[in-house]
Amino acid sequence: MHIYGTFVHTPTRGSLTLMRNTLVTVSEDGVITSITEKTTEDDLPPNTHRLSPTQFILPGLVDTHIHAPQVTYSGSGNDVPLMTWLTKYAFPSETQFADADWARHVYPKLVDRLLKNGTTAALYFGTIHLEANQILVDTCVDHGQRAFVGKVCMDQHAPDDYSETTEAALRDTEQLIHYVRAKGLPDDRLGAVVTPRFIPTCSPTLLRGLGELAHRYDVRVQSHISESVDEVEFVGELYPNGETDTDIFGEARLLERSVMAHGVHLSDENVKVLVEHGASVAVCPLSNAYFAGGVFPVEKHHASGLKTGLGTDVAGGYAPSMLTAIRHATLASRYAGHPLVDWVTALWMATLGGAQCLGIDHKVGTFEIGKDFDALLVDVTVPTSPVDVFTREEPMDRWIEKFIHLGDDRNIVRVWVGGKMLLDNPAF
Repeated sequence: MHIYGTFVHTPTRGSLTLMRNTLVTVSEDGVITSITEKTTEDDLPPNTHRLSPTQFILPGLVDTHIHAPQVTYSGSGNDVPLMTWLTKYAFPSETQFADADWARHVYPKLVDRLLKNGTTAALYFGTIHLEANQILVDTCVDHGQRAFVGKVCMDQHAPDDYSETTEAALRDTEQLIHYVRAKGLPDDRLGAVVTPRFIPTCSPTLLRGLGELAHRYDVRVQSHISESVDEVEFVGELYPNGETDTDIFGEARLLERSVMAHGVHLSDENVKVLVEHGASVAVCPLSNAYFAGGVFPVEKHHASGLKTGLGTDVAGGYAPSMLTAIRHATLASRYAGHPLVDWVTALWMATLGGAQCLGIDHKVGTFEIGKDFDALLVDVTVPTSPVDVFTREEPMDRWIEKFIHLGDDRNIVRVWVGGKMLLDNPAF
């Protein structure tokens, strides 16, 4: 496959690179084999796809925190504090996934929606139900999305109809690991994720067992960490000796290869421990505004060496679009005297930064020879575009910025994962 036009990425945090008049060649197995800038149209090989002047290609977007079952009520239910929200909305919604047919109905709609919004890779929280998680895995494979799926584990402080024994949580987590590996896909394309929901719903025995599984099978870990005031207070009641979420996860050996969501109430010492263990944080600015009672200081913790990506956190965040996460990341940094996060840095967090969190930055996140072609084709002048272009003389970087702030799935006319086209809008 040959594509000619403008390619846009952020190989360096905070810096936007536009490769104009560029020919990118992708092999049959989806790997970028050549990138030739400043190519003339006379030098293009046959069957080259030529982008129009109002089109450009971005790297695929990486969602580092999303609750797959909560898509059923996304866009609603953000009217109460976190711990109440869980019992009023999240747990009842997730309980329905004991019905495998419900999972088969919901999950294809979710993955379709994400791909239409340009999310080519996602780190998913599932539910406690093994079969529903297997259906989520199958759905992602069938749709071609790059996916990392976790069976939620919770053996305490949970509803009677949405809880499990410690033994069942460990057994089903191990079974999901085997199920995913039996698919035969590389770990950078599909992975099982050890997923303690958060400290309050996991006994010390469960946490230790999950840590043992994570190390035995060398798999990723995800959870929520120091998210909200009420969560931190609850942990303080459970661990009266002053242990923090970071301490508890560390003692259970659950920090290596981890992506921890939120982290709004992490101390500087907590962040130091996360960095030492190679952990990362999924920054979820929209849900943080609703539930966390604060702003994650992106620039401060980046300066400490902490890896950060962006997450939609559906349904704590009401929108499944990573563009919404990018916009709210820039907005959140305007509060409480934090150093500003501009849209280019937020785009980096949604692409290469997220890939670094997942340990797949050697494969995706930028356009480089040897990387997989995960990408989205954007057109700012599709017939129903929410982006207004007033003059052909406007610089391309302004169109890119307009798309980031005003665009939506209508502007995303093609999506590729590993070189395979998963979305094809006739506008191309």
